[in-house]
Amino acid sequence: MQAELQDLKNRLLEVDDLNRATAVLSWDQSTYMPSGGAEARARQMATLGKLSHEKFTDVAVGRLLDALRPYEESLPYDSDDASLIRVTRRQYERMTKVPAAFVAEMTNHGASTYQVWTEARPANDFRRVQPLLEKTLDLSRRMANYISGYEHIADPLIDQMDYGMKAADVRRVFGELRAQLVPIVRAITQQAEADDSCLRVGYPEAGQLAFGLDVIKQYGYDFNRGRQDKTHHPFCTTFSIGDVRITTRVRENDLGDALFSTLHEAGHAMYEQGVSTALEGTPLAGGTSAGVHESQSRMWENIVGRSRGFWEHFYPQLQQQFPAQLKGVSLDTFYRAINKVQRSLIRVDADEVTYNLHVMIRFDLELQLLEGSLEIRDLAEAWHERYETDLGVTAPDDRDGVLQDVHWYAFIIGGVFQGYTLGNILSGLFYQKALEAHPEIPAEIGRGKFDTLHNWLKSNIYQHGSKFTAPELIERVTGGPLRIEPYIQYLRTKYGELYQL
Repeated sequence: MQAELQDLKNRLLEVDDLNRATAVLSWDQSTYMPSGGAEARARQMATLGKLSHEKFTDVAVGRLLDALRPYEESLPYDSDDASLIRVTRRQYERMTKVPAAFVAEMTNHGASTYQVWTEARPANDFRRVQPLLEKTLDLSRRMANYISGYEHIADPLIDQMDYGMKAADVRRVFGELRAQLVPIVRAITQQAEADDSCLRVGYPEAGQLAFGLDVIKQYGYDFNRGRQDKTHHPFCTTFSIGDVRITTRVRENDLGDALFSTLHEAGHAMYEQGVSTALEGTPLAGGTSAGVHESQSRMWENIVGRSRGFWEHFYPQLQQQFPAQLKGVSLDTFYRAINKVQRSLIRVDADEVTYNLHVMIRFDLELQLLEGSLEIRDLAEAWHERYETDLGVTAPDDRDGVLQDVHWYAFIIGGVFQGYTLGNILSGLFYQKALEAHPEIPAEIGRGKFDTLHNWLKSNIYQHGSKFTAPELIERVTGGPLRIEPYIQYLRTKYGELYQL
């Protein structure tokens, strides 16, 4: 079967090359491309997306997968070759249901809408993107309807990002988590707010970027295989295992924005850099699900980057970088400032305790849109109503309301946001297992040493790429299924100490 296997790998490598070329064009659009290039860029990305889809869904690929089934069944389940055949077959069966022309249409529309969003958000002009978002909703429904046999129209979209999960599963997990979070939020927000004014006294961009880059180098982000640039909405993108890039944005009146987005995206990037090079150029060369991927960004951003031990080590260096701004600001004051809990408007700026409530609002709105119980024309008002009900705050405009997240304006509606909260839950679960294996990790973080944690993650999670589904990987790493208790215990311990709960 080696000839058939090599033929399959050669075909998959061509598909991967097209997908990575599309990623380069997308990265450029989000960083350096002049706005005048938007129309052509959308067409170029649509062409590549269509070619990639056609190559992957070629009937010859299906014949190779059929021919390779006996070989797959003769191998251990966790071998690279068996995993490649199994995962490729799963993706092939899904993608052959979706026409290539539709893929091109969806890619073109997403690239065009993104460019309009970059102009509409600062202008607070939801009406400008409303008709485009209506088409996005139509495309999202069509995408779901190509996949038959679902219980809820969101199921195929969720399954695409977090394989094996359905809307009902997410609702159940969110319900359990919400029941635990709301009392914690209520207990904290009844107290006097922490003073975070020290974060907003004016921090020059160059110093912010230099400090963040120094931290992620020490984390283990390999700059021989990566770089950082500025963008509207921070992201990580992978062109190959040897080229994994991150972006950030800088606000000089908010020290935390660039820093924590840098730590967050570095977490994503270290996952991608840690994939075994043997998987390069195949569907296995990347993170296994949105939730598992997000567990790494949230772990390095929050569990590590907002910990007391981390700042016992790094705060003196930050004070050296910004002596005038942080003169007289104690470690205790700074630590409370970066962990301030408040009912806020912006998801990416939200604290660890309230963050998941932001995600749940978006998830619920997505389901209503897909079901047809909410129209795009009413989305902005529904957004404001949910924020008032769930968090007790209302945005003064749509810029910090329905326009704040890029996802609906560059991708599809449905299937993305649940990964953020699943990732938070998994960050607590995986970190607990890392501590069981290496109880010295917190003390090492307090000395600026991160290789024990990083190596454990590479060995147990990163190197496997997409060989295992998220439930399979969770079982392998933790010995059981997804559960919220370690994450809730982490929050209760940390914020119980901070707020004397």
